[in-house]
Amino acid sequence: MLSRFLPNEYVKSIFDIQPETLKEKGIRGIITDLDNTLVAWDVEHATPEVIEWFKLMKEHDIKITIISNNNVNRVKVFSEPLDTPYIYSARKPLKRAFKKVQKNLNLKKEEIVVIGDQVLTDVLGGNSAGLYTILVVPIVQTDGKITRINRKIERIILKKLRNQGKISWEE
Repeated sequence: MLSRFLPNEYVKSIFDIQPETLKEKGIRGIITDLDNTLVAWDVEHATPEVIEWFKLMKEHDIKITIISNNNVNRVKVFSEPLDTPYIYSARKPLKRAFKKVQKNLNLKKEEIVVIGDQVLTDVLGGNSAGLYTILVVPIVQTDGKITRINRKIERIILKKLRNQGKISWEE
């Protein structure tokens, strides 16, 4: 049961994820979370570094879609300047949004990675949809109300996984 919360990889930030490495794994598509994965939850637009990372992925023919549980205005304002498809109010960890993106990308499950900062939404949702998952360290340690609750539950889950020897990284 707890294995559904276990990411395939754990990295410090999206910038540790390189297109060459993804391509070696057969990855051709990225489903990424927005808040605290790409930018801090209270930052409206992409930073120059994030813009450059998106550009790098596109240069390597890796398609990106943003899925967020946040509202349409938040996700649209961030995604449209990047010319990136998005899904808002995704209701992660439910599989529906992940499956919709897979269909839109026209890729096999094995060709898609889910990147996010939350075990309870991004990793669980990606794993439930049968996709490769990468957990990143949240950009900032502050969160909205619901996410603060999720983080408390996450800490319990990660502690149990660590005690079982299933994860070795330090938080």
